Amino acid sequence: MADSHLTPEGELRILLQKVARRIRAERSDDSISDSQLSVLRHLDLTGDSTPGELAGAERVSPPSMNRTVNALEEAGYVLRRPSPDDARKVLVSLTEAGRGMTLETRRLRAEWFAARLGELDDDERGRLLAVRDVLRKLADS
Repeated sequence: MADSHLTPEGELRILLQKVARRIRAERSDDSISDSQLSVLRHLDLTGDSTPGELAGAERVSPPSMNRTVNALEEAGYVLRRPSPDDARKVLVSLTEAGRGMTLETRRLRAEWFAARLGELDDDERGRLLAVRDVLRKLADS
């Protein structure tokens, strides 16, 4: 049901937000926040990082990232260790539990999305897949 107060662009924005929110709801650990999952994903993709690098990548303040890393460390998903290059720096590493939780969350999200795509007819699925380049351009901006 479309909201008559919205422009087509406004409706599209809200629909994209709803789909993203629904995908994010699929996770293997409900006690983990979206920002914590994002840090785990970053570590999984790029490897060990300093808290400052993580703060920059996630566009949050260093104190905020420190709280995030503390929570992830308490949950057993990351470890802090001294940098081999500079003893004044700390590296944050993904633990096996963190990697497993990240992989399981990715699996759950992919499974949910594949099931929703499977409910579409061929024409709907084709139209949705045809906008990938446009969505990529928006996502990368």
